[in-house]
Amino acid sequence: MEPKGKKILIADDEPDILEILDYNLRKEGYEVVRAANGDEALEQAKAQKPDLIVLDIMMPKRTGLEVCEILRSQEAFRDTLIIMLTALSDEHSHIKGLESGADDYVNKPISPKVLTSRVNALFRRLNKNINTKEEGGVLKIDNLTIDPVKFVVMADDHEIILAKKEFELLYLLASKPGRVFLRNEILSQIWGNDVIVGDRTIDVHVRKVRQKMGMDCITTVKGVGYKFEL
Repeated sequence: MEPKGKKILIADDEPDILEILDYNLRKEGYEVVRAANGDEALEQAKAQKPDLIVLDIMMPKRTGLEVCEILRSQEAFRDTLIIMLTALSDEHSHIKGLESGADDYVNKPISPKVLTSRVNALFRRLNKNINTKEEGGVLKIDNLTIDPVKFVVMADDHEIILAKKEFELLYLLASKPGRVFLRNEILSQIWGNDVIVGDRTIDVHVRKVRQKMGMDCITTVKGVGYKFEL
């Protein structure tokens, strides 16, 4: 997916960071919109409909986590790419960011080159996933239907709302019921080799899928990976 025509919203309460990220992303060919706090980020997101949003976790008025959760609860932003910026290096903060619906996170102090490479990687992976969905088919397993084109999961005529990464994880595992997918294989196919995430990332998303599905459809194979079975 080419940068040209892609719009990115960057939200941070530090003017210097906004300026340097704006400059570097524009150099890559992206259109950039800025926000200085959480409330402004929500306003700009709704008004501008960006393709990707960069959110600082520690912002005034609303934190990046709060903004992310609000956006993910709305249909219009279910598939919008989101990157969290955090000066908090502890694993808990990263997990909270992923649980709120973020696709990736970048630690502060920010390297503009690292951020632009993460942005480019997310767009490349999104393009790959779109092509896969266009070629893939609907999965029907007992009372469960998973549609990769409409991005819909149905169980007994009841729609289950999953975040983008949660859906991709479920679809991958359900595409071959009973097969054990290795952790590294899941990370590579869902998050891609260009995005650096920890092993806990999979655990977080598996737990969220189980909770939302209301069924223990993903089995943990200790020390190896995961498999899908109803």
